[in-house]
Amino acid sequence: MKREITSWYSPSLEKEMPIVTYGDYGFALLLVPTASADYLEYERFQLIDHIAPYINAGKVKVFSIDSVNKETWMDKGADPRYKSYRHQQWNNYVYNEVIPFIKSNTSPETPIITCGASFGSLHSMNLFLKRPDIINGVIAMSGVHDLTEYTDGYFDDNVYFNSPMHYIPNLADHIILEQIRSSRHIHILTGSGAYEDPAANGRFAKVLYDKGISYELDIWGAEWKHDWPTWKAMLPHYLGTRF
Repeated sequence: MKREITSWYSPSLEKEMPIVTYGDYGFALLLVPTASADYLEYERFQLIDHIAPYINAGKVKVFSIDSVNKETWMDKGADPRYKSYRHQQWNNYVYNEVIPFIKSNTSPETPIITCGASFGSLHSMNLFLKRPDIINGVIAMSGVHDLTEYTDGYFDDNVYFNSPMHYIPNLADHIILEQIRSSRHIHILTGSGAYEDPAANGRFAKVLYDKGISYELDIWGAEWKHDWPTWKAMLPHYLGTRF
């Protein structure tokens, strides 16, 4: 498997930001790490090994990026206004720097699907829903798509506009809604075991349904808990059966 690490100084975040790429061809899968983790998390926990057959076959080219969660919602001592502002800066980094990087390493026509587990699921869903003009779909594993779960009661415009449970019910822009509705790949996946929240995923699916947005909600059984064995089973299954 071809593996390359690239890094550049991000104007959006004013810091060096690395990205790792796996494979040569296929649609682009943009992986967003969980909680306080980094761009190599999915490799360390062997998820990349589990999807290697699809990478090696040229079905998918994977791009895994860093988050700034340790500077935002995982930093309990930081000013919440700074955290919400920093979150928006990270969005700008993805839209204005990562997406062009992916396009330059694939082609302008290559579909981009965001994907993440746990907190990465929320980020992945949010990135897609805010910019369906440049991102084509999402695989959201074991997420709770309500940012206020992480903000300790803080709420401002940046929290609202990065919390799909809040802004999607009020989304009225016809063009953006039609771009979201045109996606064939909105996959909401969760287990029913320890630390999973299938009810929250059901509530979010209802929000999409009420806006006329098609999606797939797949709730796995009680043996699937909020942990890596679940995600290492989910992602290869979906790459093999839905793409």
